[in-house]
Amino acid sequence: MDALDLIDRKIVAELMRDATLPIAQIADKVGLSQTPCWKRIQKLEATGVLTGRVALADPARLGFGLMVFVGIEAPDHGAEWREAFATAIAAIPEIMAVWRMAGEMDYLLQVAVADMASYDQLYKRLTDAVPIRNLTSHFAMERIKFTTAFPVDTRNR
Repeated sequence: MDALDLIDRKIVAELMRDATLPIAQIADKVGLSQTPCWKRIQKLEATGVLTGRVALADPARLGFGLMVFVGIEAPDHGAEWREAFATAIAAIPEIMAVWRMAGEMDYLLQVAVADMASYDQLYKRLTDAVPIRNLTSHFAMERIKFTTAFPVDTRNR
């Protein structure tokens, strides 16, 4: 897709802030009428700019009191290991995000579990499922900043 124009960027910014806003309110905030605004939202979805609309929840209130960031060094970088790793992480719902990294670690996982015992079970499940050269766990003590909204430029350029 071509670069987003100012109105598209404003629409995306509004939806990232609150995806429950009625079309009329979004249209008003970005300076459009409802129909053109809705058509733009549909186009943003169709082209993959908008990939979904979700509700955000408090992990602690859902029983996920421990957030762990796990650094993994792979024993090799072949397709067979990568496929086994992808299968293993897909089967563990507590693994919320996985990034392939450049630098000292090969993969960084974000894991949400109830407590240390739950993390130990997940650790065993993961290390039993796929060979890992090194695994380093970092336990979050406090979430200081959190957002799911990208800092989209909504200024006229």
